[in-house]
Amino acid sequence: MAKPETYGQHARAVLVLGLPLIGSNLAQMALHVTDTIMLGWYDIEALAAVVLGVTAFFVLFMLGAGFAQAVMPMVAQAAAAGNDRDVRRVTRMGLWLSILYAVLSLPVMWFSGPLLLAAKQDPVVAALAQDFLRIAGFGMIPALVIMVLKSYLAALERTQVVLWTTLIGVAVNAAAAWALIFGHWGAPELGVRGAAIASLLTQTLTAALLLAYAGWFGPLRRYTLFVRFWRADWHAFAQVYRLGWPISLTSLAESGLFSAASVMMGWLGTRQLAAHGIAMEIAAVTFMIHLGLSNAATVRAGRAFGPGDGEGLRRGAQVAIALSVLVALVNVTLFLAMPETLIGLFLSADDPARATVLAFGTGLLAVAALFQLADAMQVMALGLLRGVQDTRVPMLLAVVSYWVVGMPMSYLLGIRAGFGGQGLWFGLTIGLVLAAVSLMVRFWRGAALRTNPA
Repeated sequence: MAKPETYGQHARAVLVLGLPLIGSNLAQMALHVTDTIMLGWYDIEALAAVVLGVTAFFVLFMLGAGFAQAVMPMVAQAAAAGNDRDVRRVTRMGLWLSILYAVLSLPVMWFSGPLLLAAKQDPVVAALAQDFLRIAGFGMIPALVIMVLKSYLAALERTQVVLWTTLIGVAVNAAAAWALIFGHWGAPELGVRGAAIASLLTQTLTAALLLAYAGWFGPLRRYTLFVRFWRADWHAFAQVYRLGWPISLTSLAESGLFSAASVMMGWLGTRQLAAHGIAMEIAAVTFMIHLGLSNAATVRAGRAFGPGDGEGLRRGAQVAIALSVLVALVNVTLFLAMPETLIGLFLSADDPARATVLAFGTGLLAVAALFQLADAMQVMALGLLRGVQDTRVPMLLAVVSYWVVGMPMSYLLGIRAGFGGQGLWFGLTIGLVLAAVSLMVRFWRGAALRTNPA
């Protein structure tokens, strides 16, 4: 019988797998941060519009990304069992489901203007947001393809390529956005549309690179991922769908909570919405670290759960949680020690709205410091639960935490009680704390105490 891995070995394995994923997530986030910074320099209304546009895109993206995320634990378990056929079947049907969803989401983004007006957004900002989505919306197809391939490669513990392709995408996006937003290097000045075009180009290039690697890189050829890709496999299709749709709704519950906060923040004013967008970008950057660790935990949990290694599952979970807590403590320190420095990066020095946005955003980052640990724990618990293919009950726990508790509290504190932006964010914090506690209890009282009966 093999000797159980030590805590040090688990930590090394999580970091070897997780650091490239963290780097990839941060690089992916850099795409949005770059656009936010440049649009903040360009025009506050343009920034507010893209905050709404990206928020809408992200909600739809997260709703469709569950199928891609389902691929990760399923491929990890199949790979641990040496089942190349199931690796191929699951990944292909993950791509089928993701592409189908992306095509169905396009009309929503094309006609997003009336939806934003119905949500009581400023007409000028809503029109600009629709302009953004009518171009960036076509990026949903490559964006979800990227997610499936990232899950596939992560499950096979080939995360370095994900990092490098994402970094290439960051460089391309920065250059394209600089040229097309401001009209540099002979390009037309397109503002919001320029940011959308840069985003679409970047996602298409990144997807093409990952498709080439996944299909034709030497050690991966044995999976014949794209041979007779058009041939349906309805059994695998149903498996990915069953595991993926609860993940999608869980992600929608969380992203929808933050999106609802963005809509309510828009009721308070354009400058408040711009500050909210900046603070959300900063919080999202730190969240990407936790997400990378969570993805690594999913793969490690899947590989332990398949053969019934309960001790390995528990030790790996303890190590991943400890690493995430350390990161959260560092984030809290940064948010409290240098909020103005962080927010100031996104604003032009001579913008007349700078002082207002800076003051409002500083207050929001103080609240963000409060929910760092809860945010880290809820995404880690979700990653571990997905690793053991437990998604339906966590979905219900997330919906209750975010929508039955979190969103109403945001509305009551921010709008009805008059606490404004900070009240909205306190409501988010309450929802995140409840999610973190309930999901961690679910894992430690359930999946972590049993092994796979198969």
